[in-house]
Amino acid sequence: MIKNTESDPEQLREIIIESIQEKKGKQIVIIDLTEINNSVCDFFIISHGESGTQAKAIAQNIEVKVKQTVNEKVYHREGYENAQWILLDYSTVVVHIFQKELRDHYKLEALWADGAISQIGEVE
Repeated sequence: MIKNTESDPEQLREIIIESIQEKKGKQIVIIDLTEINNSVCDFFIISHGESGTQAKAIAQNIEVKVKQTVNEKVYHREGYENAQWILLDYSTVVVHIFQKELRDHYKLEALWADGAISQIGEVE
């Protein structure tokens, strides 16, 4: 399996957060998984949109900004079809963009509570 040349996870994390904020993503959370043995990635970033259209706009903005800034394409993406839960996998950083109802249902923050969880302020 061939992967992209990986960007610095912290830099990628910051680009993704800014991209979410540009599209008014809600309740941005970072889960730092670097201290967890055998974790799937270094960081989860979780946010939600108020509609499927907004969730898609957030995800698309992330893809564009990451490509423009560090020339990295998303390794794997899922969920654009119904836009209830869009996943963007950048290998070291995995992004979850939900619609609120599904986010409340799956509670990823609780599932990965062993990681260090940080809340990021929203841009008004």
